[in-house]
Amino acid sequence: MSLTEINQTPPEEPISIPSNRDGVAYLYGHPLLNSLSPPLHQTVYNALGLNWTQIPLSSVCGSLETYPPPYTRSPPIEKYLASIKSNPKFVGSSVTMPHKVAIMPHLDDLTEHARQAGACNTIFLRDDPTTGQRQYVGTNTDCDGIREALTQNAPDPSRFRGRPALIIGGGGTARTAIYVMRRWLGSSHIYVVNRDAAEVAAILDEDRRRNPDPKAQAPLIPVTDPAEAARLEPPAAIVSGIPNYPPKSPEELRSRAIIQAFLGTSADAEKQQGVILEMCYHPTPWTEIAHLASAGGWKVILGSEALIWQGLEQARLWTGKDVIGTPGLVEQVKDLVARTIAERESAKSSL
Repeated sequence: MSLTEINQTPPEEPISIPSNRDGVAYLYGHPLLNSLSPPLHQTVYNALGLNWTQIPLSSVCGSLETYPPPYTRSPPIEKYLASIKSNPKFVGSSVTMPHKVAIMPHLDDLTEHARQAGACNTIFLRDDPTTGQRQYVGTNTDCDGIREALTQNAPDPSRFRGRPALIIGGGGTARTAIYVMRRWLGSSHIYVVNRDAAEVAAILDEDRRRNPDPKAQAPLIPVTDPAEAARLEPPAAIVSGIPNYPPKSPEELRSRAIIQAFLGTSADAEKQQGVILEMCYHPTPWTEIAHLASAGGWKVILGSEALIWQGLEQARLWTGKDVIGTPGLVEQVKDLVARTIAERESAKSSL
């Protein structure tokens, strides 16, 4: 099932930017030192013959000799917006944490993806149809990334429809995944597991305000007890959006027990389980949750898959070109991401 087949909504149309013009895309947020976004986009630009580049808009603090180790710090939103609006070469921007929500009120418009996900990870340019003036529009291509990662790697994507789904986490990834599961997967209901009850409450409250008719959407069901998880109908799709840290606090240990109850054990590995998208891929794509899922018979989809597809959608919005349809381009991007992750794993294991 391809992106065009599953997405019946007409794509957003960016402004037409001449291909012979120099272009600068930005990456805004922090930390950015390990981001795969700049090399991903450079691969796209090279394949399309564009003299473009993506620049991390942040400064490096610290050094290898200092503690904490080097990290990046992005400028305030007002300074960032002034910078992109004054740059005639600006073509678009990736937006990452901690600005995905805070940036939204500052933009000229938001797409449905951004509104429903409650976060913006991409800014693209569009001409106002009435005034012709340039607009800075926020969208959320993480929706495209999660959708494509799940549907292109599942043995049978039709098995998602009418089945439960599971969200692990309480941040922006969880909100985006809920939107994807409702809109494209056809999930019957969505379990939510997270160590922080306040974060889950915030998701439920936002969802009620955004979607006041509970019957119009797959309901969200917080799960707080491992025994309850073991009794529930198993999910067909799982999206995990939490860091790869060993659980230590009582809340973390309880959440991990709930996750384990959903995933099953090696005794369940022969059953036909669903798929899990593990969004955490740094510093290693095979997290503890990925190992637990694999042992329980689940097909593990690495978060780098979502990174690839969200990046390709960003490139389409910025360039106005058929990025996915360009021969060999998707394969080049996949090779670049796989090679970079493998090199980083090798470097980490040699320390």
